[in-house]
Amino acid sequence: MEELFVPTLHTFAMNNIFTGSSGLFRFRAVPNIVKLNPKEVDMENSSIHVEYWHGLFCYEKSQMEGAQTFPMSEEGRQAMKAWLESKI
Repeated sequence: MEELFVPTLHTFAMNNIFTGSSGLFRFRAVPNIVKLNPKEVDMENSSIHVEYWHGLFCYEKSQMEGAQTFPMSEEGRQAMKAWLESKI
């Protein structure tokens, strides 16, 4: 199995949604950003919500098979990656 790519925390801290795949396995990660001030993200209170599905179709046309929310930290990012890889 090829290693699943999950972007850096900076990508999520900039409020970017990420979709990825491996074969027919697909996932969508959405940050929930809490700001300390207009320019600074409160990483401790922010999170990343991820959903996954298997199939040929995009997120909007698919039924989700599972979802989980992870803390916005490097440990949370690694846990998210391990969780996703266990679902492939």
